[in-house]
Amino acid sequence: MAGLCLAAGAVIIALGVNSAELQWTHSVQKTQWREHWRATESGLVLEEAAVQSSGAGMEPGEGAVLRDGFWVWKPKLPPQRTLTLTRSTYTGEDWRICIATGDCRPVGSYFQNLPSDQTVMLKPCN
Repeated sequence: MAGLCLAAGAVIIALGVNSAELQWTHSVQKTQWREHWRATESGLVLEEAAVQSSGAGMEPGEGAVLRDGFWVWKPKLPPQRTLTLTRSTYTGEDWRICIATGDCRPVGSYFQNLPSDQTVMLKPCN
């Protein structure tokens, strides 16, 4: 079974789980976005997406329902080989990855001395 890894340059960090929630703040709209990803042999599968509000390219997907202040839906997206997490100083915060309920941390915290603009990849790993 595939697990999830974060990669920055030549450094690869195994997260020890096969699914996680990715969270970030939209750089223009300043509202939160969440996606739940699962690693499979076919790639990364997006199981659920949620957005706090619409606008600036953040429209809820087809079939979205309002749940606890977020528009939540199941996107129709084929498995992805990797996700590129382009880190930006414009949002004021890093991407966050949650590997268990309440266990969320910035992706940059998994690496030593990672520049704030260094791209990080989320990918399946063995």
